[in-house]
Amino acid sequence: MRSYNILTVDLRCMHLDGVRVLDLSGILPGPYATQLLADMGADVITVEEPAAGDPARELSFTDDRTLFEAVNRGKRSLALDLKSDAGRAVFYELVGGVDAVVEGFRPGVVDRLGVDYERLREYNDDLVYCSLSGYGQTGPYADRAGHDINYVGLAGLLDVTREDEEAKPQVPGYQVADMAGGLFAAFSLVGGILSRELGNGGGYLDVSMTDVVASFSHTLAGAALCDGDPRPGETMLTGGAPWYDVYETADGNYVTLGALESTFWEQFCREVDRPDLVPVHGTDDATERAALRAELVELFERRRREEWVERLSEEVPVAPVLTPAEALNHPQIADRLPERPETAPPRVGFPGCGVALPETDESVPEHGEHTGDVLREAGYGAEEIQRLKASTAVR
Repeated sequence: MRSYNILTVDLRCMHLDGVRVLDLSGILPGPYATQLLADMGADVITVEEPAAGDPARELSFTDDRTLFEAVNRGKRSLALDLKSDAGRAVFYELVGGVDAVVEGFRPGVVDRLGVDYERLREYNDDLVYCSLSGYGQTGPYADRAGHDINYVGLAGLLDVTREDEEAKPQVPGYQVADMAGGLFAAFSLVGGILSRELGNGGGYLDVSMTDVVASFSHTLAGAALCDGDPRPGETMLTGGAPWYDVYETADGNYVTLGALESTFWEQFCREVDRPDLVPVHGTDDATERAALRAELVELFERRRREEWVERLSEEVPVAPVLTPAEALNHPQIADRLPERPETAPPRVGFPGCGVALPETDESVPEHGEHTGDVLREAGYGAEEIQRLKASTAVR
């Protein structure tokens, strides 16, 4: 089976060997969180409904790959019916021997299933329990259905991701809330496990994807809370500054210019032979900014994207705007991947925050593939396992 991991961080000092996690989540955010833990060596058991399993097994994001394959490397699959008494009994038995439980249901579902934090504490008082949801467990939106686009809209990201107030907000090309929520959940779980190891006991984690995206607004929050409402295309980082923007090149592609500091701007002006533009940096005058932007638009249209990247030195914060395919094949990303045997499958899939060790298991579990193994490790005998299978509590 093809691998889907792109490693950009190799944390050799961060081993989670011996940590066991039960994952009740599905689709993307929760599995991404536990994928990060699995990449660091944790034994992640994804609990799937017996009949069909995680719906992500049927969701294809390209022609021949499923979402499930992208975020379930190295995990084990347990097909277990939590709606049955027998299935819940098995789950309670397993909880006694794990470090953490992750769930991604809407608020209230785990209570109805009998697998909420307070119930599971009866079987493991040191349990670290993480609920990852769109809006969190409290608040007027807590029970609303939602997806990434809803969360980034509510968090304010969509509004400022456009040229000006007249333009339509643009949907991000990647799932920002899903991935950021998963990343923060993984961080919180590691922190919770560490806190427990330091003698503070287990605990409950309420992670809201909307909250996480809203927390990214640090550079705008001060103005939003005190001075007014930052508008798209007007602030320093949302298109208001010509020295921090995206420009089209001669071949119809784009480059990014991020010369926020005066030293970077001066270096850029020297290298494009425009010392006359140096004094305009940092101006608040709308007319001067408009004139400078026009100069930069005309300047960048003179050369192709790659010509600009090659011509400007490492001291100028300029980079190409790449397509996903171009990005995955770019030397900068490729250079950061650990060396792999020639016989190893290629790493293709999500770039970014993948964290793994070179020896990480990259196999993707079949639905219910490890049910027998997990039950045997929990002390169930062959006859008991067959009885559970016959009752359809497990698969």
